[in-house]
Amino acid sequence: MNYWIVKSEPETYGWHHFIEQGRAVWDGVRNYQARNNLKAMQLGDQVLFYHSVTKPGVVGLARVVRECYPDPTIPEDTRWVAIELEPVMALDKAVTLAHIKAEPLLATISLIKQSRLSVMPVRVDEFELILKMGQNNSEE
Repeated sequence: MNYWIVKSEPETYGWHHFIEQGRAVWDGVRNYQARNNLKAMQLGDQVLFYHSVTKPGVVGLARVVRECYPDPTIPEDTRWVAIELEPVMALDKAVTLAHIKAEPLLATISLIKQSRLSVMPVRVDEFELILKMGQNNSEE
């Protein structure tokens, strides 16, 4: 199993939109590295849902329910792909970018090193730590 972060602006497509829909086509990615990450996603992979721009932070957990296929927003251009995600759970509290940057164990996370990338891999230890930080019983 692989672990990932996907980023979205909450005003455009936030966690609340995702929950209302119950499933999302993750399309519109126009960066080659992010596209390659979408192509690498496999059924059942775990995905951290990150709100970018305003109040940046990880707010929920999703899973890949459909592997890559041609992006339906631009069917004439086969370079681009989409995947489908399903929400698993909201975190008890958002794990803000400030908290992530302050955590020494997350010093090399892609989210910090490649801050503009919208789809990125996460190591299992980083993934587990962020989930723990998002629980109400975790230390501040």
